[in-house]
Amino acid sequence: MPSRRSAITMSEPELHRFLDEERVLTCATLGPGGRPHLMPLWYVRDGNTLLAWTYGKSQKVRNVERDGRATVQLEAGRDVYGELRGAMLECDVTIERDPTRVGEFGMRLMARYTGAELSAEARAGVLQQAPKRVVLRFTPTRIVSWDHRKLGGTH
Repeated sequence: MPSRRSAITMSEPELHRFLDEERVLTCATLGPGGRPHLMPLWYVRDGNTLLAWTYGKSQKVRNVERDGRATVQLEAGRDVYGELRGAMLECDVTIERDPTRVGEFGMRLMARYTGAELSAEARAGVLQQAPKRVVLRFTPTRIVSWDHRKLGGTH
């Protein structure tokens, strides 16, 4: 009989679908005092890798500069145990600082969250922010996922 853990693990296509459906990841880095620093981020998926942008002077960026590891988590169905779904990705993180590439990514990110092509004004706004921002590339070294709907109502 398979373990309950293996019974609820998402397949790669299920994981990709889940990552594409969700809108916010929680990023955990280690703060300067060694405690977890948790922050929500918008993201874009590239295979199993997740990309997000943030201000270059943010605490999470300083934390990644000191220790290039982070854990990200996404979850859904929190109101009912049998609907719980989520993924935890332990990641190596790299920082993209080139303003042109950061701006290009910012437009991809905004297009995902607005659901439309960006107006000229919105594009200009993204490009204006790009020099102050960076892209964080979260490349998983370990992925744990769960989908309690696979239990069929049994806990």
